[in-house]
Amino acid sequence: MWRTPGAPARERAGTVSPTGTLRIAVDLLGGDGAPAVVVDGALYACRADPDLELLLVGPPDIAGEVRAALPAGHQHRVAVRPAPRAAATADGPVRGGRAGTSIQAAVAAVAEGAADAVISAGPSGAIVTAAALGLGRWPTMRRPALVAVLPAVTGPVVLLDVGASVEARPATLAQHGLLGAAYAAVRLGLRRPRVGLLSIGVEPGKGDRARRSADTLLQTSALPAAGRYVGLVEGHDVTLGGRADVVVTDGFTGNVLLKGIEGAYAMAGGPEPGRIAPRAAMLLGVAGAVVVCHGAASGADLAAGIALAATLHRDQVTATVAGMLDDSTRPLADQDEVSP
Repeated sequence: MWRTPGAPARERAGTVSPTGTLRIAVDLLGGDGAPAVVVDGALYACRADPDLELLLVGPPDIAGEVRAALPAGHQHRVAVRPAPRAAATADGPVRGGRAGTSIQAAVAAVAEGAADAVISAGPSGAIVTAAALGLGRWPTMRRPALVAVLPAVTGPVVLLDVGASVEARPATLAQHGLLGAAYAAVRLGLRRPRVGLLSIGVEPGKGDRARRSADTLLQTSALPAAGRYVGLVEGHDVTLGGRADVVVTDGFTGNVLLKGIEGAYAMAGGPEPGRIAPRAAMLLGVAGAVVVCHGAASGADLAAGIALAATLHRDQVTATVAGMLDDSTRPLADQDEVSP
């Protein structure tokens, strides 16, 4: 199986964590309600999973509050990595992902092998930049994608991208179609996942130039896991399901759609049990397990994101998806260099 170049130092050295345990790097300063909601989420996660260890990245005094709130026999499960400041939206992706922020320090912990996965509710652009620089992109994946699994009437639907890249390049959309098919097979156990491209109608030729070009590329692409491209789909196919297991769009449209679904649930008085729009997404296309939470995430949302990060590492989702794609995305990556 093809190995990602930025695998954690622990893996490269041939050593592993103690059986059953794993450590998640948590950005204490990411999110609208940080650090209070992150502290709540960390405590919820520790109490729910006895095999979980946390590396809290941020002010040591705040991390100490989490340790102090745990029973004496569990305080060893929380470690601290000091970080001076949060990444602000005004910093922009590059500065927020590079300049000594808690996001950069949390990603660095994974790169060094001090943590197995990372989670943050900070600015998504800064998280993507920090992950790409600190962990490295897959050689055949020009632009990583944020992947969310949404509850639909007929079953879960994988939606990507939901915020990593706002530009709609045809080759990127087609490449993310392959990525989504592999993720659906690995994460949801789907055989022959169906991939659709989000547009304003299902008739051939619908949509803008990027969508029309991506439609052509996907028609001729061999999808992983014996996946099949079903053509164009519409917004209601994301919430109803049935037509596609994977829906591909650009990060701008995907993010707007995801938050629109969340708002519709709130307007209707809240979702039905088990049908909550996720506030955490996995970043695929970088060499490590990275989870990005909604900036307005609650403590419970952060705990769910930490649990997702733990599951992704335990199930080796990143390495498995990367191995399924191998070199099949390289032609699309080359086209992405010259896409309009």
